[in-house]
Amino acid sequence: MKIGLIVIGKTDASYFVEAINEYKNRLTHYIPFEMEVIPDIKNVKNLSEAQQKEKEGELILKTLQPGDYLVLLDEKGKEFTSMQFSAYLEKKMHTVPKRLVFVVGGPYGFSEAVYKAASEKISLSKMTFSHQMIRLIFIEQIYRAMTILNNEPYHHE
Repeated sequence: MKIGLIVIGKTDASYFVEAINEYKNRLTHYIPFEMEVIPDIKNVKNLSEAQQKEKEGELILKTLQPGDYLVLLDEKGKEFTSMQFSAYLEKKMHTVPKRLVFVVGGPYGFSEAVYKAASEKISLSKMTFSHQMIRLIFIEQIYRAMTILNNEPYHHE
């Protein structure tokens, strides 16, 4: 199984890019991981929120491959502790044949088409974080889950 993370728009702040790259490199020791960046939609000032979600949704769905298991990072999704998330990933490693794909949506969330394509939704917190920050937090949690599954000392109870 591979893990994919789809995000809308590039990561602007160099300190986030550096930290994301650090965890991406660490992850390759455990599992194939790829982060796909969908370019920001052009001329968003001329689009309604619904139109922007539709356009982003079309681009998200185009990046999917047959057999992908799609999970949305969504505020209404299921919350996990780090230990629970590691167990969740372990289960997915045994049940998802190809790619487990997580998606961070745009500023207004996801289109109906993306919600329909998704198998489930998870939430990282009841709090709201910037889209730049969520990328780093989520990749770190995937790394943390891998160290938990391998009984390594990165995570402490």
